[in-house]
Amino acid sequence: MKSLEKAADYLSQGLALIGSIGLFAMLAHVTLDVALRNFADTPIPATNEIVSRYYMVLIVFLPLAWVERQRTMITVEVMEMLLTPRGRRISDGAVALLATGIYGFLGWVTWSVALKSMAIGTFVDVLGHKIAVWPSYFLPPAGFVLAAAMTALRLAIIIAGPSATAEEGPET
Repeated sequence: MKSLEKAADYLSQGLALIGSIGLFAMLAHVTLDVALRNFADTPIPATNEIVSRYYMVLIVFLPLAWVERQRTMITVEVMEMLLTPRGRRISDGAVALLATGIYGFLGWVTWSVALKSMAIGTFVDVLGHKIAVWPSYFLPPAGFVLAAAMTALRLAIIIAGPSATAEEGPET
C-alpha cells in the first residue's frame, strides 16, 4: 500500500507541476500579448481563445488529483468533532466513496464529449484561421479520472485501516 501511495504522490505532484507550468505559460503569453499590443500595435492572434480553451482548462482540471491527494478540497466539518474515531472513519469512507463516484461519472461524461469533439474536429475561427480546440476537451476527463483514482486510493486506505501502512515498515 505504501508504494501505491508513493506513486500517487509522484503522479499528483507531477500533475500539479504541469498545472503550474501552464499557469506561468499563460502569464508569459498574456504579458507578451499586452506588451506587443500596447508598444508595437501587433497583438498575438488568438490569445483569448488559447487562454480560455487551453491554459485555463489545464490549470483547473489537471491539478484536481493533487488537490484530492493533499486533502485540500473544501470540506465542512461541523459534526466531525461529535463523532467517535470509528464514526469519523465511516464518514471519511462515505465521502471518499461518493467523491470517487462523482469524479468517475464526470470523467465518463466529459470523455464522451471529448470523443465527439475530436470526431467533428471542434475548432474556433480567428481572423479566418481555424484553431483546433478539440484536444483541450481531453483535459477534464483526465483530471476527473485521476481525481477519482486519488479518492479511491483514500477509500482503500480508510478500509485497510491505520495499521495497513504501518505494517510495511519504514520508508527507505
